[in-house]
Amino acid sequence: MNISKIDERIAQMTFASVYLLHAAEIEKKGRSISELREVIEWLIGFDDKKLRELIELEATFEAFF
Repeated sequence: MNISKIDERIAQMTFASVYLLHAAEIEKKGRSISELREVIEWLIGFDDKKLRELIELEATFEAFF
């Protein structure tokens, strides 16, 4: 599989699906969802309201970034 196909697959993944996987992994390691949200806000600038909106809209990573 070439890079452009991989990039396209990632771009079409929904933010919600990956967010939920990260949330489960973080909780399994004894961390909280609020910590995950804090890191996302620090890195990207999206607050809780924006994250909920992206999840509800089933936004792709292409739309996310």
